[in-house]
Amino acid sequence: MLSRKQKHILLKFFSMFSVVRGYNILIIVIAQYLTSIYILAYDKPVKEVVLDVNLLMLVLASAATIAGGYIINSFYDSEKDLINRPIKSRLDRLVSQNTKLSFYFVLNFIAVIMASYVSFKAVIFFSVYIFGIWFYSHKLKKLPFIGNLTSAILTITPFFAIFMYYKNFETVIFVHAIFLFLMISMRELTKDLENIKGDVAQNYITIPVAYGEKVSKTMLTVLAVTTLIPMYLLLFYFEVGYMYLFFYLSLFLLVVFLILLWKSTTKVQYLILHNILKFIILAGVFSILLIDVSVILNRI
Repeated sequence: MLSRKQKHILLKFFSMFSVVRGYNILIIVIAQYLTSIYILAYDKPVKEVVLDVNLLMLVLASAATIAGGYIINSFYDSEKDLINRPIKSRLDRLVSQNTKLSFYFVLNFIAVIMASYVSFKAVIFFSVYIFGIWFYSHKLKKLPFIGNLTSAILTITPFFAIFMYYKNFETVIFVHAIFLFLMISMRELTKDLENIKGDVAQNYITIPVAYGEKVSKTMLTVLAVTTLIPMYLLLFYFEVGYMYLFFYLSLFLLVVFLILLWKSTTKVQYLILHNILKFIILAGVFSILLIDVSVILNRI
C-alpha cells in the first residue's frame, strides 16, 4: 500500500507528465530516429546512426525544448483549458504555476547545454526555437492564420535540427516535409473547431471564431485536397517501398474525414476528426519502417 505522501508524489508526477505530454515527446523522439535511419542517413550503418552522440544530443535537446514549450503553452492557456479540457486541466493544476515555470527554465537551459555539445550553430538554432515557442504561446496563438501557420512550423522544427545535421537536401525529404506540414496544419485548424467555446470565452481570435465554421471547413477541404500533391509524388515519383500502404490508408481516412467534417457540429464530432488526423500522423511515423524493410538487415 502506498502512503499518502507517496500517492501525492505519484499524482504530481502524472500531472507533470500530462503537462509536458510525455507520450507526444516519446513519439517525436522515435520519429527523429526513424527519419535519421531511413531517410536522412540512409547510406550509413544503423549502428553508427543510433550510437551517434551528436544525434542523441540533438534529439534530447529537441525533447527538452518541446517539453518546455508544452509547459509555457499550458501556463498561458490555463483558463481556456478549464473550459475546453476540464478533466486534463484539473490534473495539470496539481502542479503549481511556479513549479511549472521553474521546470520550463530548467528544461530550456538543459536543451541549450545539450545543443552546445554539438556546435555553436545548434545553440543558436535551439535558442531561436525556444524563443519562437514562447512568442507563439504569448502572442501569436491568439491570431488567426498566423497562429496556425506558426504552430505547424514549430511542430516540424525538431526535424530541421537533424536535417541540418546530416545536410541531406534530396527532394524526397522536402516532399515528405510538405505532406507532414499539411497534415499538422489540418490538425491545428480542426483543434480550433474543437476548442471554439473556450477560444471565444478567452478572446482567442482563431479562424473559426473570426470567420465561422463554414469557412474553416472549406479551408480544411482545400488542405486535404492539397495533400494529394505530395502524396501523388511520393507514390509515383519517389521510392518509398511498402510505405505506399500508408499513403493509400491516409487517402481513405482523408475521404472519411471530409465526409464527417461537413456533418460535424459538436465538440465530440470535431474531437473524432482531430483523432483521425492524429492517427494518420502517428501511423506516418511508424510507417517509415516500411520504406525498405531489408535495409535494416543490410546495414546493421
